Amino acid sequence: MAENTYDAIVIGSGISGGWAAKELTEKGLKVLMLERGRNIEHIKDYVNANKEAWDYPHRGQRTQEMIKDYPVLKRDYPLNETNLDYWVKDSECPYTETKRFDWFRGYHVGGRSLMWGRQSYRWSDLDFEANAKEGIGVDWPIRYKEIAPWYDYAEKFAGISGSIEGLPQLPDGHFLPAYDMTCVEKDISARLKEHYKGARAMIIGRVANITVPHGGRPGCQFRNKCWLGCPFGGYFSTQSSTLPAAVATGNLTVRPWSIVTKILYDKDTKKATGVEILDAETNKTYEYKSKIVFVNASSLNSAWIMMNSATDVWPDGLGSSSGELGHNVMDHHLGVGASGTVEGYEDKYYFGRRANGIYIPRYRNLFGDKRDYTRGFGYQGGGGREGYNHEIAEYQIGKEYKEALTEPGRWTMNLGGFGETLPYHENKITLDKTKKDKWGLNILNFDVELKENELKMRKDMEADAAEMLEATGVKNIKTRSDNAFLGRGIHEMGTARMGKDPRTSVLNSFNQVWDAKNVFVTDGSFMTSAACVNPSLTYMAMTARAADHAVSELKKGNL
Repeated sequence: MAENTYDAIVIGSGISGGWAAKELTEKGLKVLMLERGRNIEHIKDYVNANKEAWDYPHRGQRTQEMIKDYPVLKRDYPLNETNLDYWVKDSECPYTETKRFDWFRGYHVGGRSLMWGRQSYRWSDLDFEANAKEGIGVDWPIRYKEIAPWYDYAEKFAGISGSIEGLPQLPDGHFLPAYDMTCVEKDISARLKEHYKGARAMIIGRVANITVPHGGRPGCQFRNKCWLGCPFGGYFSTQSSTLPAAVATGNLTVRPWSIVTKILYDKDTKKATGVEILDAETNKTYEYKSKIVFVNASSLNSAWIMMNSATDVWPDGLGSSSGELGHNVMDHHLGVGASGTVEGYEDKYYFGRRANGIYIPRYRNLFGDKRDYTRGFGYQGGGGREGYNHEIAEYQIGKEYKEALTEPGRWTMNLGGFGETLPYHENKITLDKTKKDKWGLNILNFDVELKENELKMRKDMEADAAEMLEATGVKNIKTRSDNAFLGRGIHEMGTARMGKDPRTSVLNSFNQVWDAKNVFVTDGSFMTSAACVNPSLTYMAMTARAADHAVSELKKGNL
């Protein structure tokens, strides 16, 4: 094989990029994985994994300098001292906002697989069929029966813990033993089921944390420090799971500090020939050739790469012939819910720091329920006791205050909603050619907002949370609904949607770009709608499916 030539190139090393590399190398292909940021080695480079708050100069909090350098990240919880080097410095990688969008990024090997929330849920046909039934966007080109075997495959490898519930809107999977609920959660779950006569359920979250040894990993240690990188491999990440599998084949080359600036396209063969990169350290340009290209840079960056490619054929980029590239941007909207205190459990506690919470699956606009908006939402949250930093009104200083701090505080219950956003063509990203990033590259402009359907939904998300807490005996209930901006869910989707028709979609049913069949896009870009559950398990399953198809087609000589 010639120098700089591979069977396949994978752009990006996060959840979907890691899966693409694993699947393609295990099928015998020589693969180059390109990552625009630095390398992070499993265990060795988790430099803060064993630190406590007192080990940080500012106790893990944010500083004024951090606020200055991270004007976007400061908008929410990710900005803190504990894992700051996992997040992109906004001042080096800016973007512009016609409408506000909170874009939280991680540029390093592993991407956001090191920092994700790990909630892992299957879609049902209620989700895959919704667009067609409601006349929204375009129809998904697949249904649950086609992706179900790949959900099986992804769950068995990644290790998803959860409980079998038999809910039609949330299909069961292949689960490792579930985490336990706390005593408060168990009781509230039972009361919720009784009060709503089974129409609503509170279950333990389905999460990519392994509760027993799995795949050579010892399992979760109940430290709840996942966002620092887990030296025990307690949760699924590129570093703990897919990368070791790919490396073991001897077929993988990883090149960090490699910003892919364009996919190289041959207008005569109508196929990609490889990629062009900018070395992020030297600013030198290189080309790499391959038979197939998997684009997994995350939904927004993948669209950027495609917009920057094949502009001599299509002025708006590779995959833009339908007019849909960069459009239909989706995320889950959150920041709305309720919380309160729970009495009568003062003699109860729990073991360890569980890296998980509860989940209330969608119930709105299902099974006879009809609202003045379409689609629905679920809740994540949990019930636990306040720690040493709880407020003690009677004591503010002195011996009594110190003694009181040795006891756990009140039991509380919290519900936070995750709502579905519809795929609006006018919610879009474009190249802003008036400004550049640190490397002199064009940046993205965001024109994305919540619309009337989501704003109506948020009213129910707030009211229902309070209603459920009150119905289950929770006291001192407070509701919240703030920052109704997209991006905070960190579930960007939809910029290169799948479909049945090249006139209305960017990708076909196997994630292939209609305009270049040897280019596959399997990160959040392909999503045709958003559902209301966390999307990463669907990325894993669809990536494995697309890789299987790519290798099959390659062997047949069709690519």
